[in-house]
Parts: sequence; structure tokens; C-alpha cells
Amino acid sequence: MINKTLLLLFLTLCQGIVLAQNSTILEGYVQEGLRNNLSLKQESLEIQKVAEAIRQAKALFYPHLTFAPTYSIAAGGRRLNFPVGDLLNPAYKSLNELTGKDQFPTNIENVDILLAPTNFHDTKVSVQYAIYNPEIKYNYLIQKSLLTAQEAKKQVVENELRYSIETAYYQYLQTLEAVRILDNSGKVLDELLRLNKKLVANNVMTKDAVFSAEYEVSKLVQQRTEASKNTQVAQAYFNFLLNNELTRAIQVDSLLVKSTTLGVEINSDLQGLTAQAVSNRQELKQLDFSIQAAGQAITLQEKAAYRPAVFIGGNVGFQGYGYSFRDQQYAVGQVGLQWDLFKGFERKSKIQQAKIQTDLLKTKQNEVEKQIALQTTQAFYDLASTRESQRAAENGFVNASQYFKLIDSRYRNGNVLLLEYIKAQNDVLTAQLQQSITKYDVLIKKSMLDKITAEP
Repeated sequence: MINKTLLLLFLTLCQGIVLAQNSTILEGYVQEGLRNNLSLKQESLEIQKVAEAIRQAKALFYPHLTFAPTYSIAAGGRRLNFPVGDLLNPAYKSLNELTGKDQFPTNIENVDILLAPTNFHDTKVSVQYAIYNPEIKYNYLIQKSLLTAQEAKKQVVENELRYSIETAYYQYLQTLEAVRILDNSGKVLDELLRLNKKLVANNVMTKDAVFSAEYEVSKLVQQRTEASKNTQVAQAYFNFLLNNELTRAIQVDSLLVKSTTLGVEINSDLQGLTAQAVSNRQELKQLDFSIQAAGQAITLQEKAAYRPAVFIGGNVGFQGYGYSFRDQQYAVGQVGLQWDLFKGFERKSKIQQAKIQTDLLKTKQNEVEKQIALQTTQAFYDLASTRESQRAAENGFVNASQYFKLIDSRYRNGNVLLLEYIKAQNDVLTAQLQQSITKYDVLIKKSMLDKITAEP
């Protein structure tokens, strides 16, 4: 008699067809992973860092206002000696005598001061504003392109993370199903063991039939232990992707477990899938904006090489000996121009370097496009092959189950050897495990194809 539990499980698996993408439980886990995953958080921080670089580049468009007080104390060093008193005092004395008046001073001291001023302050507010500077403008544009490229990189990580979470969830369900299948198979073997013991007690069989059945039970226990370990490992990895406690319970989507993927519609247009992948993949968009940034770097260096930077500015403040601020105020206005006429061909080298970077990125872009086309082709045929394997596994399980039904009936009537019964039972177990493996392999392969084509 065929194992009713195995047959019931098979019929349940064939009840419905549910697309993995429609699993609300799995989608909830995906969204949780997108919020909590540490790798994705790192990418978000990288975006914030580039955004701050944009703010810094934008700040250069505004005037630069600085409060810059200085105070100097000097000792020693060069001195300025000029005998102005020795030269003028005698002359002024003679003029006073000739005119009979004290119109001219006769007590002028000689000049003897340090060239480095002491007890001297310069308290000022400086302002500078760039009227024209190509480096400021194009540096800002470069940073904006790099920000967009970084955002595309984050979407690449999101796409990869979604695939990893979906795959880990399918693998976890696969291990759970393997445990259930082994448990059901254990019930069959337990029934066999009880039957053999009864037959031995009635002298219908020899005791070796009991030993053989017990050996099969012990082998299944080992398989069950290994399957349980795989479940724990799959659970830990899934929670790791979600940045949760590794032992946190995972909710099982019963509809997904009961479904079969044989009726799932899959786009059979390989050329259309390839075009979709090239159009949607964020890796190519990331390279697009990186190429744009490299082109802006070329323009920056060319403009800076052939055009001067013009700025205006000025200082307002107090300057003098001691902090009296009396009769020490001053104001200075400035108009400046900076033009690098020759820097050892540095600009020419930087222009060439930026052009090389652009060519490098374009070559990389072409390579990535070809890689995406190859990945799409491989994923497409992998999925088609796995679907055919699943059909074969479904048919294999049906045939193995029907064969076991006949063997079970004949064994109970004493017309089949125990060895043939055990082989038929193992065939059912193997077929059911293969059926489960291929079912989730189809879902994994479909998830891989969606990742490659960047299916939303």
C-alpha cells in the first residue's frame, strides 16, 4: 500500500501555481533587507559623502569672507638706521637764526627701527569673490555626475541584495521541505519495521529482515540530522542578509510551499530580455555618469589652461602699533587675475590623463554590455533547462510512487523480497527530494534572470 502521507504531499504540491514575485511575505523580507542590510547602509553613507563634496564645490561660488586679526612682537633682526636728525637739525637751526623765528624743529631724532615691527597689529575683514573660474564650475558639475553614479551603484547593490535574499529564502524553504520529506519517509520505514517484527514473530520472516529495516531507519536518521543542520545554516544566512539575530524565526509562505512552478509564465524572447537587461542595468548607468564626469574633467583642464581666473576682493580694518584703533583704520580694494602661463606642461598632461580615463571607461562599458548579454543568455537557458528538469522530476516522482504502491502490496503478500521493497522506497524518497530541489531551483533561476535583466 502506497504511503498516504507521501501521496498527500505530492497532491498538495500540485494544487496551485504561484509566482515567487507575488509572495507578500518574501517581498516584506526583501524590503526589510533593503532597510537594514549593512552593505546597503555603507552605500548610503557613500552617497552622503559625495553629496557633501557637492556642497563643498558649490560653496566656492559664494564670496569668501574672513576675519583675520594678527599681532606681531619682534626682537632682533635687521634694523633701519637713517640719520635724519643729524642732517636736518643743523639746517633748521640756521634757518631759525636767519628768520629770527622758531619755525623749524631742531630736535628731530635719528631713525633707528626694527624692520620686523613689534607691538604691531593688523585687524581686518577680507572678502574675495571669483568672477570667473572654470575650475569651480566644472568641479561642481563633476561632483554632481559622481553623485548620480554613486546612486546607480547603490541600486546595483539593491538589485544584488534582492536576489540574495530571495535565493536564501528559497534555500531555507528547500531545507524545510527536505526535512518534511525525510520525516514522512521515516514514517514509512517505521511502518516497515513494525511489519517485519510482526512477520518475524509469526515465523513468516527471519530476524535479518528486522535488522535490515533498522539499518535503513538509522541511515534516514543521519540524513535527517544533516538536513536539520542545513536548515539552521540557511536560517542564519538569511537573517544575516537582513541584519537580524541569526536565530530569529523565519515566516514560511505556505502558498509558496504548496505551489508548483511548472505553469509559471516566463518571457521566451531572449533578444528582448537582453535588450531589457542592457537598458535597465544600473552598472551601465553608473558607467554613463562616470564617463560624463571624465568628459567634464577634460573640459575643466582645457578651460583652466587657456583662460584666466578673475576675482575681486578687498580688506577693511585697522592697522598700527598698539591696539588703540585710533586713526588706524584702512580699506583696500582688489581686482585680481590668475593665469598659469607655463607649469611644465602639467595642464597638457592632465588633459591627456582625463582623455585616457574617458577611453578606459568607454571600453569598460562596452565590455560590461557584452557581459550582460552573455549573462542573460546563460540565465535564460539555465532556467529553461531547470524547468525541463522539474518536469522530469515530477514525472519521476509519479512513476516511483506508483511503482512503490505495487511493491508495497506485493511485499505484504510475501511476493517481493525486502531488498526490492527498500529499493522502491528509496527511489520514492530520492524522486521526492529531486522534485523539491528542482522546484526551488526554478525559482532561484527565475530570480537570477530577474536580477540580470533588472526586472522591477
